[in-house]
Amino acid sequence: VLVLWIAITLTFIAIRLMPGDTVSLLLGENRDDPVLRAETIERWGLDQPVWVQYFTYLARIPSGDLGISYTLRRPVADLIVAGAGPTFQLTAAATIAAIVLAVLGAVLTTAAIPGLRPLAATLELVVLSAPPFWLAIVLLSVVSFRLGWFSIVQQGSWQALVLPTAALALPIGAYLTQILVEGIEKAMAQPFVTTARSRGISRFAARTRHALRHASLPALHMVGLIVGSLLGGAVIVEQVFGRAGLGQLAVDAVTVKDVPLILGITLVSTAAFVAVSTLVDIIGALVDPRIRLSRGGAR
Repeated sequence: VLVLWIAITLTFIAIRLMPGDTVSLLLGENRDDPVLRAETIERWGLDQPVWVQYFTYLARIPSGDLGISYTLRRPVADLIVAGAGPTFQLTAAATIAAIVLAVLGAVLTTAAIPGLRPLAATLELVVLSAPPFWLAIVLLSVVSFRLGWFSIVQQGSWQALVLPTAALALPIGAYLTQILVEGIEKAMAQPFVTTARSRGISRFAARTRHALRHASLPALHMVGLIVGSLLGGAVIVEQVFGRAGLGQLAVDAVTVKDVPLILGITLVSTAAFVAVSTLVDIIGALVDPRIRLSRGGAR
C-alpha cells in the first residue's frame, strides 16, 4: 500500500509539473473558446484546488473507481482492462524468454570450450548497450520486413508476439546470463561441487544440478526489478510494433495530460510490480531453505 501511494503521489506531482495546460490540450483548436473552456473545467472538476483533486482521487481508489478518461470519455478501469491483456502477455512472454535464454546461455558458455565465454560476453555487452527502441527497429526491419519472418500484421497471433518478445527479452536475458555465469563460476569452485564430483557425476551434471541452483538465487531476486523495467520497455516496443496495450494508452494520455488515465496506468503497473516482487520472494524462500530458516529464527 505504501509503494502504491508513493507511486500515485509522485506521478500526480509530475503531471502538475509538466508544461502545458490540460484544458488547452484537451480543447485543441477550440482552446480559445471561453464557453467550451468553462464547460471543460467544470465537467472535470479542474476548478478545484490541487489538493482537493488529489485527495478526491485517493478516496475513490478503494472502491475501484479510477475516474473517467478526459479524452476517451470512458471509465479508466475499463480502458486498463482492455489494454492490460496485451501488455501483460508481452511482459510475461519476455520474462519467460529472458529466463530461458539466460539459463541456456550460462550453462552452455561456462562449458570448457576455449574462446566461447569471451565471445558470448562480447555479444551480451552489445545487446545490453543497444537501446530497446533501436533493437526493436532492427528486428522489425531485418527479420520481419526483409526476411519476411514473423509478420506483425495479424495482431493477436503468436507470430506477431515473437519479435516484440525478443526485443524485450534479449537485453534482460543478457543481463541475467552475466549474473548466472558469475554465480556458476563461483559455485564450481566450492567444496560441495568437489564432493559431488568425487561421487562420480560429470562436470556438466555438477554445473546444472548444483552450481546452477546455487547461482540462480541472485538472478531470481532480480526478476522483480526486471519486470518493472519490462513494463516500462513495453511502452516503447508496443509503439514500434504497433501493438495495442497500455503503452499506447500511456503515450496518448501523457500527450494531453489525461490525469485519471495516467494515474490509473501507474497504479496498475505498480501493483503488478509489487505482486511479482512478492511472488519472487516466496519462490526464493522455497528454493533456498536458508531464507526460511533465517526468517523463522528472526520471528
